[in-house]
Amino acid sequence: MASGDTEKWRSTALLVIDMQNDFILPSSPIHLRGGQAIVPNVIKAVEVARKRGIPVIWVVREHDPSGRDAELLRRHMYSPGKPKPASKGSVGAELVDGLVIKEGDYKLVKTRFSAFFNTNLHSYLQSNGITSLVITGVQTPNCIRQTVFDAVAWNYHPVTIIVDATAAATPEIHTY
Repeated sequence: MASGDTEKWRSTALLVIDMQNDFILPSSPIHLRGGQAIVPNVIKAVEVARKRGIPVIWVVREHDPSGRDAELLRRHMYSPGKPKPASKGSVGAELVDGLVIKEGDYKLVKTRFSAFFNTNLHSYLQSNGITSLVITGVQTPNCIRQTVFDAVAWNYHPVTIIVDATAAATPEIHTY
């Protein structure tokens, strides 16, 4: 790869959002029906990013098993006998098979829809000269949309969503 190719992408980062077992695998009680179909495209996006020298930021949801750091509207999911989605240290919170955090990647833990809300994402991006973002992952009307809205509010430009590497529960919700 020519050095000019790396220079072209120096100010871009790839965000991979919530590609975790609890959200992707059909065996999970909270899985997203459209999630598993995009895994190969997310893998490809990560491969292309690494080849171009684009930083890969793994944005994952992790909650205290008690749910005390989850949104009020989701706390009922952490009651005794409930699934406790994306609980820190659980298999459900791990990345789905085929997606691997490698040396040089960055893992960012969030507890809300937006990857920017109460995290150090903006600071991390600024300190690394990142001005444009490419977004992959789940789910389009929640975490993808809120992250994109906040990225635009923080003046990242361009903010690109890879449509076939993002998903929602149904194609209609995804494209809406």
